[in-house]
Amino acid sequence: MTTTHKIKLATANDVELLALLGRVTFRESHGNYIEDKTNLNEYLDTSFSFENTQKQINDSNNVYFIIYKNNFPVGYSKLVLNATSPFIPNKRSCRLERIYVLDEFISQKFGIDLLNKTIEKAQELNFEVIWLSVYIKNTKAINFYLKNNFEEVGSISFKISKQGYENPILAKKL
Repeated sequence: MTTTHKIKLATANDVELLALLGRVTFRESHGNYIEDKTNLNEYLDTSFSFENTQKQINDSNNVYFIIYKNNFPVGYSKLVLNATSPFIPNKRSCRLERIYVLDEFISQKFGIDLLNKTIEKAQELNFEVIWLSVYIKNTKAINFYLKNNFEEVGSISFKISKQGYENPILAKKL
């Protein structure tokens, strides 16, 4: 069987799929780092609810892509247009807010294709810089971004409930 994959621009018809992919991939990626599972579940229930995902996908400043392997959804990305950062002054910037691939498929390198598609969209829209935040203990993700020419430009505290998690800010000139 030949493995094929495709990336498509998500639409409002993909809300349930994006909410589920978001919830599962966030738990896979960050669940081990968040000690208070009640806080984790509250974050997942809020951030990846049908209502919140619907609101996000209907916001014209958000662009979502879904990557499929043999028509099976395995990951997604979310690009936030016109997203400023104090670490990137005087530049037309956008934010790669989410890029996740299901654990089972990470080794198949779908992340790089998804990243490239998202960057291609940012370039098409004439952004100068794309930036993101990543949990400091997620060294696999940090190395992925550094390998793809992102540079650390600052750091923020990402809150889940009242707990803060240090997140470096990485940016790439387009």
